[in-house]
Amino acid sequence: MVITEILSYRLHSVANAISRSAALRYKREFDVSLGEWRTIALLGAEAPLTLNRLARRAALDKAQMSRMVAKLVERGLVQRESGAARTTQLSLTRRGTSAYQGLIAAANERNDAFLACLTPQEQEVLNSALTKLAMIARALEGAEER
Repeated sequence: MVITEILSYRLHSVANAISRSAALRYKREFDVSLGEWRTIALLGAEAPLTLNRLARRAALDKAQMSRMVAKLVERGLVQRESGAARTTQLSLTRRGTSAYQGLIAAANERNDAFLACLTPQEQEVLNSALTKLAMIARALEGAEER
């Protein structure tokens, strides 16, 4: 089998294409990078979050997330507040919440456009397949870490 037929390569290629087009739109319309969008989206859905938890949810290392959060704080989109046991809680500012609402509307619009090319049955099969693939990927990752 050649690399272009390997499932992980194909999934990665599709995900990259989807991400590149999203990055272009979010930069043009909202002046945020894809990483900043994901940070804003996670905080919009789940705030307050600690930096560690936010980094885990975004699948980034703590240093990457720290730099991203610092930029968003500087731009007035994210705020830091003291939490319990000397933790810092992160959440969106009023301006960040407004950006989140525009970004999530654009993301939902893009999501609908991608799903429109699939029948309802294909959407169900895709969701089921992705759930199964994610489960086996986590199991294989755990086995490799041992």
